[in-house]
Amino acid sequence: MTSASTSTDLPALRRRAVVASTVGTTIEWYDFFLYGTAAALVFPKLFFPGSSEFAGVLESFATLFVGFAARPVGAAIFGHYGDRIGRKATLVATLLLMGGATVLLGILPSSDSIGITAPILLVLLRVAQGIGVGGEWGGSVLMSMEWGRSERRGLMASWPQLGVPIGLLLSTGMMKLMGGTTSEAAFDSWGWRVPFLASIVLVAIGLYVRFRVLESPEFLQVKQTRQVERQPLVEVLRKHWMEVLTSAFVRLSEQAPFYLFITFVLTYGTKHLNLSKGELLNDTLIAAALGLISVPLFGHLSDHFGRRTIYGLGIIGTAVFAFPYFGLLNTEHSGMVLLAIVLSLVFHDMQYGPQAALIAESFGTNLRYTGAGVGYQLASVIAGGPAPLLAALILRRTDSSIGISWYIVGCCVLAFAALLLMPRPQTATAQATAPASTETASIQKGATA
Repeated sequence: MTSASTSTDLPALRRRAVVASTVGTTIEWYDFFLYGTAAALVFPKLFFPGSSEFAGVLESFATLFVGFAARPVGAAIFGHYGDRIGRKATLVATLLLMGGATVLLGILPSSDSIGITAPILLVLLRVAQGIGVGGEWGGSVLMSMEWGRSERRGLMASWPQLGVPIGLLLSTGMMKLMGGTTSEAAFDSWGWRVPFLASIVLVAIGLYVRFRVLESPEFLQVKQTRQVERQPLVEVLRKHWMEVLTSAFVRLSEQAPFYLFITFVLTYGTKHLNLSKGELLNDTLIAAALGLISVPLFGHLSDHFGRRTIYGLGIIGTAVFAFPYFGLLNTEHSGMVLLAIVLSLVFHDMQYGPQAALIAESFGTNLRYTGAGVGYQLASVIAGGPAPLLAALILRRTDSSIGISWYIVGCCVLAFAALLLMPRPQTATAQATAPASTETASIQKGATA
């Protein structure tokens, strides 16, 4: 193959990698967010019918937390294979696991049918979801980032992050569609199941796209130079524990508020403020749609102004907005509620856009899937999972949102400290492998011809 044809093919290969990564993360997050919405709206009465209204909400959010707790396990398991075997094969496995668990949730009988077995199975399937999405993120981000040019890594790594707003759009839209076209009794009986069952179609599309993508050129270079680690997790924890911890804590200001903004707000709005469920879902759809622009925009800006600068501004914005957010919600005015939800996700996206590159660049290519994945997913245990539970408890005890706002501010303070302590990027591996990327792409293309 000539160099001319290689230069022509390389942009197409990059686009294919970006599309495959973004489609895959979209499906994973569609599945994950469906559970969060259902946990707030229907699971308490279906799987915990003997509990009080408040206890049912807590128990439902507790199963939500189980999925978060499983995510670092998924990152460790699939990170091991992603750093040893490759990104592509591992990403196919995570997609199958996540999709299978979601479809099974769609046919899971309620407690009225099979008693205590129902919530037990609910927890087990949530664990499977958590393991799947835990292994997904690192591979998707790396597949896109490692195909891109080094000076555009913030933008390239931000594309898979679009799986969050797109997945949120699809899952919320499907729940809203079913809620609007069925009666309340029908929705609680079978309507909520349709979005879960529809996941099988999305998984089929995702598998088709992922089988067509080629392996990351940077990982192939690691294999060719025999730099593959036999025990990636051991090496990460032994030599890069600081990178793992700061990667987890730097997400406190993004992860915890996010699940308050998209999950707990449904409970707070409908139960505490008596707002319309449909109106809140509409507002979430609008905010998620804006994320299609803001996430890659902030990723792009991080290429020009620095990851830490953009990320730090997002942390500060989230902290400053913690009290106005609930103040706007508490007006119960539709325009103010919409403004609160939209602005909350803009500040989130300021962090989420550059976040993938910020964390992934902390690790060399041969440990990047494991290191970035474990660091990223640990935040789900210390931030994302506990957030709705803690918010519900604070609201129950104080009957006020002030304590929740202080909780958000505290998360931001810890995240900013982690940002300052975060080790500088591991650029040596990327620079060493960059000249070989075009040659590797040519070899891959020739092998598949």
